[in-house]
Amino acid sequence: MKGGVAACVEALRALRDTGALRTGQVLLTTHDHHEGPWGDRRQLKALIREGYVGDGVLLPEYLATPLPVAGRGQAIFEVRVRRDGEPVHEVLQPPNTPHVLLAGADLVLRLRALDQRLKQHTHPHAGADSCFVGRLVSGEIYNQVPVECVLNGTRRWVQSGTVEAVRAEFEALLAELARDTGTQVELDFSVSGDAFAIDPADSLVAAFQQAHQAATGASLPLGGKPFMDDGNTFAALAGIPALTHGPAATGAHTLDERVTLGELVRVARVYALTALAYCGS
Repeated sequence: MKGGVAACVEALRALRDTGALRTGQVLLTTHDHHEGPWGDRRQLKALIREGYVGDGVLLPEYLATPLPVAGRGQAIFEVRVRRDGEPVHEVLQPPNTPHVLLAGADLVLRLRALDQRLKQHTHPHAGADSCFVGRLVSGEIYNQVPVECVLNGTRRWVQSGTVEAVRAEFEALLAELARDTGTQVELDFSVSGDAFAIDPADSLVAAFQQAHQAATGASLPLGGKPFMDDGNTFAALAGIPALTHGPAATGAHTLDERVTLGELVRVARVYALTALAYCGS
């Protein structure tokens, strides 16, 4: 989102230097502790509690199309599958020793089946519920029976207010795994934010579409936000509409992020024109 932040700054510079913004105010806010699982948005939540919010928010993440009017909630999970005892050579393991790596592999398949079932939980813009495993780690060497297996992934949902039901379903699945495999299973289920939806008729949506039409010659189709960002927090804690729009960039979350100068100019124009349309409405 570094390119989007640069476009925000340029848009505000243009509004300031031209004196075009005659009504209303624009607040540019940045904060730390943004990205999970290490960041818990503590600074943003504190700013909202202290009243540093407006009537609407533009977020400069890398999402050039569509215009997201809904987004899924997200939890980052870490599951630790354990057994009693010490690591042991494969040929020296006692009979009926629980195999945590096989239990972990079993869990991956169960979560894959859960993901398939979740596809029936849909939203017209946000998409569908999902469960994703991105990391599975166990053992120290090829012929060792390990004592722990760790899985990490995400659980996403489209319906707001269902966090506890989502957590309970996940915990029940892990309890079944522990019973079936003779292992101990621990869960860290860190909720990043809840699902949200914005009224497509909201004045911020209208102002943005007017600005995008003026800057590019076309409005954007309405859709969902595939990732979770600070918009979920603004919707839940501040109760204000939050639109995510930024440059069509590449390399997000890598060491080689790229964005063209033309995209930065386009986004800066859209931001400035949105402020003019929204504050003047």
